[in-house]
Amino acid sequence: MIISENAKPSLEEFKELMRRMDEALNADAAAREDYYVKRQAKLLEADVCQFLADSAKGTPFEGSIQLVSGSSFPDIVAHRYFGVEVKSTEKNHWTSIGSSILESTRVAGVERIFLTFGKLGRPVRFLSRPYEECLSGIAVTHYPRYQIDMRLAPGETIFDKLGLSYDELRSMENPVAPVSRYYRQQLRPGESLWWASDRAVPDSPAEAAPMTVRLWSALDAESKSVLRVLSYALFPEILQPGNPAKYQRCALWLVTSKGIVNTNIRDQFSAGGKEDIHTAAGIFPKQSAAFVRIHRYRELILSTLLELEEDVLKEYWQAECLWDDRLLQWIHMAAKFAGGDEDFHHYFKMLAAIFDLPETRLYPAWSQGELDLGRQSIPREWPRSGG
Repeated sequence: MIISENAKPSLEEFKELMRRMDEALNADAAAREDYYVKRQAKLLEADVCQFLADSAKGTPFEGSIQLVSGSSFPDIVAHRYFGVEVKSTEKNHWTSIGSSILESTRVAGVERIFLTFGKLGRPVRFLSRPYEECLSGIAVTHYPRYQIDMRLAPGETIFDKLGLSYDELRSMENPVAPVSRYYRQQLRPGESLWWASDRAVPDSPAEAAPMTVRLWSALDAESKSVLRVLSYALFPEILQPGNPAKYQRCALWLVTSKGIVNTNIRDQFSAGGKEDIHTAAGIFPKQSAAFVRIHRYRELILSTLLELEEDVLKEYWQAECLWDDRLLQWIHMAAKFAGGDEDFHHYFKMLAAIFDLPETRLYPAWSQGELDLGRQSIPREWPRSGG
């Protein structure tokens, strides 16, 4: 989007108009406080428009003030280039929730917007500022919206935090992407973004926060199988024995990305008796239900690992890089979680057998000694027997 800067009258003239309007509004509020305390949003928009039109008399803006209101953004247009968005609160503070960051209903041609805020809690006061100077963060109702703080200090806007200007963000095809990346970086352990994502997974072209929430028990068998496969692929830590926190990330992901609440998530992966796992490389007797399910879903797990976007795997695996062989990297992580240092070799060998990996794939650099696999490595003397 090209932002036009050739406005007549000038921005400085519009700032002066807004100052005069604020002065007139506050004088009227001091004289008729009871009137403004009872004004609702739509009625207040009409009040502000009238005061703006009165203040514009004798200026280049005279006769150009138009109330568009409704679902349009902003509420008032001046000289087809400037705009005023009206917000208010019934409380005695200067903060509120603003408009959508998507700005899909923005009036064409309007490039410079001011926010006029009515603090309708006694004492009633009005304050106007350039729109981008009083947006402190992002809140989410059913879509991301700006948070308003009319007392925000310079350098503390959401745009300062993002490292983008307001015009840069609003001109993006997907403004949610940089916002979600910023808030994801602020997450603490055990937290997750429920409202947005800038990435995709195989069964969703744009993974977004669902509008409804369901119980796991309400899903059909096929849906449960797909989600188990994705869970094994994204969260290999669920194979770690004796760790009560191993399902936490998976449970958060189910709620935030899929809208699914599982009140007994452990049983979906570990419940069930031990069984023998038969592979071309041999039999692995009495293995836990988790590995029996991996054997059952091995083809789906493999296709999922190949289809997932690189950034998705790096994020969920908390990995700095991906190996050329994604399946081998996943097997390595899963074996580490399942066996630790002591039993790592056993689980690596079993998982390699489950996925029928040939030795040429496991040891492509055998003749060169240790095989470098990024941050991890497979030793040259790899156990080839036992079970």
